Amino acid sequence: MKIQDLLRKDVMILDLKATSKEAAIDEMITSLVEHGVVDDFDAFKQGIMNREAQTSTGLGDGIAMPHSKNAAVKEATVLFAKSTAGVDYEALDGQPTYLFFMIAAPDGANDTHLAALAELSKYLLKDGFANQLRQVISADEVIATFNAAEEENKVKEEVRDTSVSDDKPLIVAVTACTTGIAHTYMAEEALIKQGDEMGVTVRVETNGASGVGNRLSADEIARAKGVIIAADKAVEMARFDGKHLLSRPVADGIKKSEELINIILDGKAETYTASADKASSSSDASEKLSLGGAFYKHLMSGVSQMLPFVIGGGIMIALAFLIDNIMGVPKDQLSNLGTYHELSSLFKNIGGVAFNFMLPVLAGYIAYSIAEKPGLVAGFVAGSIAATGLAWGKVPYAAGGETTLSLSGVPSGFLGALVGGFLAGGVILLLKKLLTVLPRSLEGIKSILLYPLLGVFVTGFLMLFINIPMAAINTGLNNFLESLSGSSAVIMGLVLGGMMAIDMGGPFNKAAYVFGTGTLAASVADGGSVVMAAVMAGGMVPPLAVFVATLLFKDKFIQEERNSGLTNIVMGLSFITEGAIPFGAADPARAIPSFIAGSALAGALVGLSGIKLMAPHGGIFVIALTSNPFLYILFVCIGAIVSGILFGALRKSAEHRQ
Repeated sequence: MKIQDLLRKDVMILDLKATSKEAAIDEMITSLVEHGVVDDFDAFKQGIMNREAQTSTGLGDGIAMPHSKNAAVKEATVLFAKSTAGVDYEALDGQPTYLFFMIAAPDGANDTHLAALAELSKYLLKDGFANQLRQVISADEVIATFNAAEEENKVKEEVRDTSVSDDKPLIVAVTACTTGIAHTYMAEEALIKQGDEMGVTVRVETNGASGVGNRLSADEIARAKGVIIAADKAVEMARFDGKHLLSRPVADGIKKSEELINIILDGKAETYTASADKASSSSDASEKLSLGGAFYKHLMSGVSQMLPFVIGGGIMIALAFLIDNIMGVPKDQLSNLGTYHELSSLFKNIGGVAFNFMLPVLAGYIAYSIAEKPGLVAGFVAGSIAATGLAWGKVPYAAGGETTLSLSGVPSGFLGALVGGFLAGGVILLLKKLLTVLPRSLEGIKSILLYPLLGVFVTGFLMLFINIPMAAINTGLNNFLESLSGSSAVIMGLVLGGMMAIDMGGPFNKAAYVFGTGTLAASVADGGSVVMAAVMAGGMVPPLAVFVATLLFKDKFIQEERNSGLTNIVMGLSFITEGAIPFGAADPARAIPSFIAGSALAGALVGLSGIKLMAPHGGIFVIALTSNPFLYILFVCIGAIVSGILFGALRKSAEHRQ
């Protein structure tokens, strides 16, 4: 895309008056509205501010690129603005911002704004280019500056195309940032430019929001002296097996390009092995994760793979109980509830098969996240041992309690599988280090024979001992949860319900949800889990609260927000808490405390009433699987109304937010 095609002279602001971030945004949007580019100031500003809430588009070095793909935009346009005094734009480097490029893309413009960001990033990294723009005094000079840079680009590209030879060192690189926009392409340009200055050819593959650009060929990788990964997210790594590889955050690709290239040239980068652990061989994209961050990352890898089995199997089992309740079961056969009728028995058996995969899959994919493919088999075995209760030693729950290898009859459950997954991953990492002494010619046999055999052997025997204390903890926890009533259940519901609204899909939300699903296995046969019921109630509240607020306080929301309020009805009823994220991100100080209040109240009421839920997901669509559907709906509605009124009352009116 040619950026000059989007730079409109009539909307440019060559003497921006604003000195604060929001005032600068308002001034630029006003120009877009006055020249017919945008037809709804509020809607477009909401889009801009939602993007700023994720992370500042003030990229540093005095440059900002606010952008929005928005229904209020009539024509794809890039507005250039220049401030002489500088604006406190909350830039990533904390310095004033002088040059602005506001990108406005129509809702149906595909990736217009992403392409514009990529193109702008390449220009703005050029030596002296930003300074040239700071000196312009007319719109024509702005266009002329870009035209001159474009011609210079063409010449350099022609030189680069003919400069890859055996006489010049070749380094290959991959750049990627979390959004796949500006920093991805700024790192690309920085590495290429630095390579030119050092007499090195740097071929860069970009993993941007619109896909992979300039994909590296097998021949280029084979001829390269080394590989630079400047990325904040996962990239395709197996192709770099055996190459000297350096992995750093994308910001280092922009600011420390010379250092990265020198490390490769000096041969100081470690050799990457495709089967090796991500953290030890390629490093983490954001350097070293903290202990808590690593734990959360691996846990969520297992949970995300486990949830489909929990949801599918859990709801099938719950439906079996529902079918028997509808069709009727004699009082003397209540012990067979869920399997009394042939149809319900089929549902329960099929659901049970899916549900039984829950713990092996959880442990298996935790281990996979830690140690990649070799960790899978050891992790699955650890999860299965946790599920069956296999143990060695004096098992207090077994008849006789003798020291023997036996099925204890008391599985260690979710907690045992969780510990087993991390154990299996750690065992495989240890084996990888120990087996590095083997010659490279035996690399294949390690993956096919040694890792699976030794991994299962070591992990399996360790789990025989670990299963005993974990089973005791699991049993104690289940007994405690079953005994919850009155004030203790209220506190439990209040805390878990509130956690569901803190970050609406983030670590707190996921922690509460995982805890809730972990109680299902031991409670489905007893009518369900109060914990799971409180968690789902708390998670349904925030989206429904958004609808309540937009309905009762219409003057405080623009039309686009009111329309979003309607869609949040479906989100809330479906137990999709993430529907409220845009409102929480745009106004966190008022929205999040309001959501927490209503979610905590709903969870507390559910706990007080002892309402049980047999399904791990589904919202209103599994309401029949609660022990008291009417009260459950009432409590969710009470929570949503409280949150909605609080949010609406605290929120500023639309006029005051302009």
